[in-house]
Amino acid sequence: MNITFRQLRLFMALAETGSVSAAARKVHVTQPTASMGLKEISDVIGVPLYEVVARKVHLTQMGHELAKTARAISGEWESFEQQVNSVKGLTRGKLKVAVVSTAKYFIPRILGAFCAKYPQIDISLEILNRDGVVKRLEENLDDLCIMSQPPLHMDIDDEVFMPNPLLLVASKDHVLAKKKNFDISLLKNEKFIFREKGSGTRMTTDAHFKRLKYRPDVRLELGSNEAIKQAVLGGLGIAVLSKHCLGDKSEEEAAILKCKEFPIESSWHIVSPKGKKLSPIATIFKKHLSQQAKDWK
Repeated sequence: MNITFRQLRLFMALAETGSVSAAARKVHVTQPTASMGLKEISDVIGVPLYEVVARKVHLTQMGHELAKTARAISGEWESFEQQVNSVKGLTRGKLKVAVVSTAKYFIPRILGAFCAKYPQIDISLEILNRDGVVKRLEENLDDLCIMSQPPLHMDIDDEVFMPNPLLLVASKDHVLAKKKNFDISLLKNEKFIFREKGSGTRMTTDAHFKRLKYRPDVRLELGSNEAIKQAVLGGLGIAVLSKHCLGDKSEEEAAILKCKEFPIESSWHIVSPKGKKLSPIATIFKKHLSQQAKDWK
């Protein structure tokens, strides 16, 4: 088989975007050129790589395998380029990071400090819910992923780099706002506002309550921390939220309840597929994360 890097990049773009026209824009060619290039790839491979259903591209099993191989080849080449630049005394290249939505409250500032130190590095940051990050991890789309609940169904390299305490939060005028060291039994009549099922915060919270044999009365399930905070401030119920999404002035807006069973101890993890060879830039960034995390504890 004889396929060029340009063709592999085109097919990766198709796999990422699910559209021939979007893939063409991503690699800076016209749509007819992209269509012709994709046909040439299919002809060389000799088996169907994708099909178009309702104007959306769906990869076949062999298409997924080709995309996986293309990403591996591209990653190895980028790593080689970074090593060459390192020998030349240069630090340039691209870093791809995927993070769960709660991490958006601190990761951009950590990335900002990294970019200030290494201005020639291009950063690609994906902020998604946990399922989205896990999917990217499965497909090996990023150098590193950051989440609080790493997946158990796949082999990964996992490093804890920072605590992620989960706090019990209510409105400032809540009846328990000024009460200290109270037992969880006092929450029996409270309505809870939770993140959606599948989020890292929800998984940790559910496991915590299960250990305590406590069944919370759930009033709302919302898909964002901001929506939950506003619902709490509006007096709709109490919530369990990461300390990082509350911010430095959290106690000026909401009350952090002093329940004996809180905070829930949790951690932020740096995750990548098992055995993945990190690029020089990803290795530098991983070290940078651990150093910067000291200021966020």
